[in-house]
Amino acid sequence: MIKYIAVYRQPDDAADFDDKYFGSHLPLVDKTPGLVRQEIAKVKRVYVPGFLGDTEPYLVAELYFESEAAMKAAFKSPEWQASGANLGEIGGMDLVAMFSAEIEETGIEETA
Repeated sequence: MIKYIAVYRQPDDAADFDDKYFGSHLPLVDKTPGLVRQEIAKVKRVYVPGFLGDTEPYLVAELYFESEAAMKAAFKSPEWQASGANLGEIGGMDLVAMFSAEIEETGIEETA
């Protein structure tokens, strides 16, 4: 499994950004073919000040795909292109750093 991670810095107007991000951007991302799941988290506290320079993280989006090939195919889809265009329209491209990471370990598994 692989995930695509977007880390957003603090927007000037957080309420406006949230309205646009959750109201228009995420519904477009939801339509991306091959997307297994997504997790969106707001950063509550930075434990290592200065790690990201002067930038304070605001929101982290993690999009999961079965494989790198599935992720690359998704990036070519019209749905992904529409979500990217929307992110530019709502000012998110000026706030974000994006990267992918292959999942090495899934963590503790529940036993029945």
